[in-house]
Amino acid sequence: QAQLEETGGGLVPSGGSLRLSCAVSGITLDMHAIGWFRQAPAKQRETLSCIATDGTTAYTDAVKDRFTISTDGAKKTVYLQMNSLKPEDTAVYYCAASSRTTYVRTTIPYYDYWGQGTQVTVSS
Repeated sequence: QAQLEETGGGLVPSGGSLRLSCAVSGITLDMHAIGWFRQAPAKQRETLSCIATDGTTAYTDAVKDRFTISTDGAKKTVYLQMNSLKPEDTAVYYCAASSRTTYVRTTIPYYDYWGQGTQVTVSS
């Protein structure tokens, strides 16, 4: 059974950086697309970035040029490097894997294995 665990969240000042990690077990990164998402209080969960099994990546406009997704197959870990953080980036961040596709897909219903989330708070 697939399990994902996010780590690396915390409190950071505006303009700072964090690197989130998503440790994956029970599945392999070469057979499942992986995505990063976030959900702020009273807001819907939104897609941030995703990576296909061939390494193709996609980003939403809110994080493009600030966030970078990457994988380490040997460590079975997916990373989200977040730079130039803003207070509006404050949210719970989740990683998820798709059993439906190996391609880049930003639509949330494609993803069916989810981690528990890690809190990111950006102070102004």
